[in-house]
Amino acid sequence: MTDIDKQWKIWIKENPPEKVPDISDEELRESLINDLSRVSKMSVAEYTLYRKWREIRRRYPGSIKKDLFGEEFILDDPKQQFPIDKIKSNFWKPENIYDYLKLEPKLLLTDDTEDFELKLKGSEIWNTIRTFTSTMKNNPNIGRNLNYIVIDEVTGKYLGVICISSDFMDLTPRDNWIGWSREVKTLQARINYTAIGSTIVPTQPLGYNYVGGKLLALLCLEDTVQKDWKKRYGDVLVGVTTTSLYGKSKTGGLSQYDRLKHWKKMGYTSGSVAFETERDTQYLIRQWLHKHHTYRYFEWYGATKPDGKPYKRDHRNRSYHFTYKKLGLDKSLISCEHGRGIYFSALYDNTREFLRGEITEDQLVKSFDTSNSYLVNLWKNKYAKKRIANLVKNNRVSSETLFYDDLIQMETFEEVKKNYLTDVGR
Repeated sequence: MTDIDKQWKIWIKENPPEKVPDISDEELRESLINDLSRVSKMSVAEYTLYRKWREIRRRYPGSIKKDLFGEEFILDDPKQQFPIDKIKSNFWKPENIYDYLKLEPKLLLTDDTEDFELKLKGSEIWNTIRTFTSTMKNNPNIGRNLNYIVIDEVTGKYLGVICISSDFMDLTPRDNWIGWSREVKTLQARINYTAIGSTIVPTQPLGYNYVGGKLLALLCLEDTVQKDWKKRYGDVLVGVTTTSLYGKSKTGGLSQYDRLKHWKKMGYTSGSVAFETERDTQYLIRQWLHKHHTYRYFEWYGATKPDGKPYKRDHRNRSYHFTYKKLGLDKSLISCEHGRGIYFSALYDNTREFLRGEITEDQLVKSFDTSNSYLVNLWKNKYAKKRIANLVKNNRVSSETLFYDDLIQMETFEEVKKNYLTDVGR
């Protein structure tokens, strides 16, 4: 008897479908169509912002309190307000346009970081910055993760956040460029020698005024990242992937990674944006699966690997798509085509040969200087200098910090769009 069989025998006794309230196919289909019909009509930018609004409203619930002095919005958990206020006030903001030249960016791994004065752990600082400065929903990544807070070593101010994660298994343009076969990637585990910059988010106005996204993208290649990857996971890091928020659909077709030295554009993903239902509907899906497709439900939500991780990779999306197919939902309600730009940085001249299994680690030849000083100076002199000069010339320098904490109080998506739709992707 396999381990999964043993788990099933125990699980089914503890979770019999007879005890689960029944929900009909028609009832679930109606709920799904109601949710998906609304979001499937949105543009990619609108849908991205909508998910951010729903995420923040869910994570930071609150209500308006009235007293003799008027109305005030109060979080249900008052302790949540403290890190928001303190972290927001610690964003780097230049006193004059040339202050970027004084910056000394440093990567702080969240595991090793704690603000003793604020009594905040590194992970709490990282998640707060990530949630309130990026339009993209803050979803945890499966697999390997190195989370970095980027600070200015001189002032201690926050410059952004980075996450270096397990790389995407399949990206056809990148894989074709490497000459990668699925067998080499998996059986020889060469995929473990690359990573993806899954979060590359600068604070504002660093991002807008000084192309801070380019700084963070360059820092993904830094010696610190390579050393931490080797120390934690035992594999030499030979290349880094990332993808843009937008692809061909963005006006001009450019992202912060285009024309960025040491990053090569591979092409576009062939994937799509999958629309999400509301959380109440997601609960109904699980209830329906438990009742009517019990073993499948067990595989996705009950069974685990020896390390405690879910038995099925990407189990939630698998379960959702199974449900959509069984209920015969129209594909136009489920997702829309949205190719993202794919970028790759080969850290060695013979990265491709190594990833194909043709050479060993001791034969790798460094491709370029990955020291902090080189990468930071490259950003300052090649990108930030040109950007701020252009903004000054056109009187477009921004002083906005762009922190999404006021989404907590916004009751309607129409209000959210009015205030933030033009900022999506910054």
